[in-house]
Amino acid sequence: MENNFEGLKVMVIDDSKTIRRTAETLLQKAGCEVVTAIDGFDALAKIVDNNPDIIFVDIMMPRLDGYQTCALIKNNPDYASTPVIMLSSKDGLFDKARGRIVGSDEYLTKPFSKDELFETINQYRS
Repeated sequence: MENNFEGLKVMVIDDSKTIRRTAETLLQKAGCEVVTAIDGFDALAKIVDNNPDIIFVDIMMPRLDGYQTCALIKNNPDYASTPVIMLSSKDGLFDKARGRIVGSDEYLTKPFSKDELFETINQYRS
């Protein structure tokens, strides 16, 4: 199945340059417009400017972690319906549950495959 996400705006929030670059490359090849942010504070300003269709956020980040970032996004009525996918290097039940509590829509364990990334986007694109 060919993934064509032409015109889809995806945000990737991760303090790892490698993850940001990898996701950006894969997504751009599939036609997405990609906005990256290095942490929650960086992301919040960019969300307002770019209004992404789907947001991937790393859990473990300095300053504002993924849970706090997700909660802030979901508490804003303008972005409450924007899908937020948590990224974590731990595949823990506790993390998944905590992610759900703050309103995340899905949970991907790093390193994720291209297929997992695209499958998740397909699931949540409106």
